[in-house]
Amino acid sequence: MSAAAVMPPDPHETLQQLLAERWTCRQFLPEPVPRKTIEQVLALAQRTPSWCNTQPWHVIVTEGAATDRMRTRLLEHLQNNPGEPDFPFPTQYTGVYQERRRECGKQLYTSLGIERGDHQGTLRQMLRNFELFDAPHVAIITTEADLGVYGAIDCGLYLNSFLLAAQSLGLAAAPQAALAGYSGFLRDHFELPDSRRVVVGVSFGYPDKAHPANGFRTTRANPDAAVTWHSA
Repeated sequence: MSAAAVMPPDPHETLQQLLAERWTCRQFLPEPVPRKTIEQVLALAQRTPSWCNTQPWHVIVTEGAATDRMRTRLLEHLQNNPGEPDFPFPTQYTGVYQERRRECGKQLYTSLGIERGDHQGTLRQMLRNFELFDAPHVAIITTEADLGVYGAIDCGLYLNSFLLAAQSLGLAAAPQAALAGYSGFLRDHFELPDSRRVVVGVSFGYPDKAHPANGFRTTRANPDAAVTWHSA
């Protein structure tokens, strides 16, 4: 078959595959990602749409000793300091939202052999968030305070672009609200101005596919459960 006869990839199928195969990685391999590959992720994510094209996101990316230094300092900090998120966390989970949350937690703990009522095991797994699941890199995504909730929404769009870009390049990632729970620490550690608000952190790198924490996938509701049609 000639080169001219080769069909280009179908954009819909490509996006469908990326969305279907993306997952939250909870154990990474130690080897770092080449800077060039990370720059490719960032270049793709920068194409994210935003309100009035404000592009409010700013991203701090760590590598090498900087990742280890942040990991160590954060673990020390949380031992004696309460969380301080810039954006309030959910006040409660009810109904179907609680059911989905419990399903995800059960899948994780079952994969790790943590039984119901094992508070020490649960605590240990929770702390893995702040160890960055041994990832060699973390990205901290912030917005400008004056842009309010819509700046945060734009950063949420950026986050999704970042995750799909990483997936497309053979990387894995873990979006972590837990890191944003210590926004004050992050602002101090990275010397961010007071006007920046931490939206989310993302640990990323190459996945340890053999680790049991990476052996399950969460489900998604049927689109009909999230859509209400209004016709004439």
